[in-house]
Amino acid sequence: MRLSTFSDYSLRVLMYLGVQDDRLVTIAEIAAVHDISKAHLMKVVHQLGLNGHIETVRGKGGGIRLARPPREIVVGAVIRQSESDFAMAECFAGQSSCRIHGGCGLPGILNEALSAMFLVLDGYTLADLLRGPVWLVPGFTESAVAGD
Repeated sequence: MRLSTFSDYSLRVLMYLGVQDDRLVTIAEIAAVHDISKAHLMKVVHQLGLNGHIETVRGKGGGIRLARPPREIVVGAVIRQSESDFAMAECFAGQSSCRIHGGCGLPGILNEALSAMFLVLDGYTLADLLRGPVWLVPGFTESAVAGD
């Protein structure tokens, strides 16, 4: 299984904001730092706002920032909200053309694996993601990582 670009960008945005000490950041700034499409990032930011992870400030001097401390943003929740499809095999989609559907143990095993993956992801927060080499992100401070 591979996470979508949308999930990847969602995590990148949250990580970038997580080390900014509540500083307002623009979409253009994040796009430039990560060398990614500003248009695609606008969709990601919109969804993160709808899900309550970030807040936006409009007008001159506006931008985006985390809506909650990093320790309150659960990685599993972000992935669930940013992925549109967790069907790991054709038989997950409902309308399966598989000739052994119904007599196969694979769907149960894959469901168990998916549940295990989310059990792990739900045990981590954005704060855990910020404990690595965040020196690459402008504006990094230790207090941002702690979520204070």
